Amino acid sequence: MPRNNELKKILLIGSGPIVIGQGCEFDYSGVQACKALREEGYRVVLVNSNPATIMTDPEFADRTYIEPITAEVIEAIIDREKPDAILPTMGGQTALNAAMELNRNGALARHNVKLIGANAQAIAKGEDR
Repeated sequence: MPRNNELKKILLIGSGPIVIGQGCEFDYSGVQACKALREEGYRVVLVNSNPATIMTDPEFADRTYIEPITAEVIEAIIDREKPDAILPTMGGQTALNAAMELNRNGALARHNVKLIGANAQAIAKGEDR
């Protein structure tokens, strides 16, 4: 992702606890995304429902929420944190589902939050398999 100077704060959705079909690779990719975004000067807000993951270590995000990964909870975090963008692609199916619900219910548009990493059309196409 090339640097976008319009974005200052990015909300990254983690994968939550390991479930069948979704392994710890999302923890690794999420940590790497947090590191890369912070190195580029973005403020990173993380939501992850798994307190045992290394991703929730304070050094990886400017603000961390250990909360359920649901559209309702994430919208409340968006309302509080006012991110410019949301990055769900590092959180696997759980994060993608929540992001698509936020897109469908109009929350992203209401809060003027961009979906980055993959657009809604690409995610929907990937789901239609």
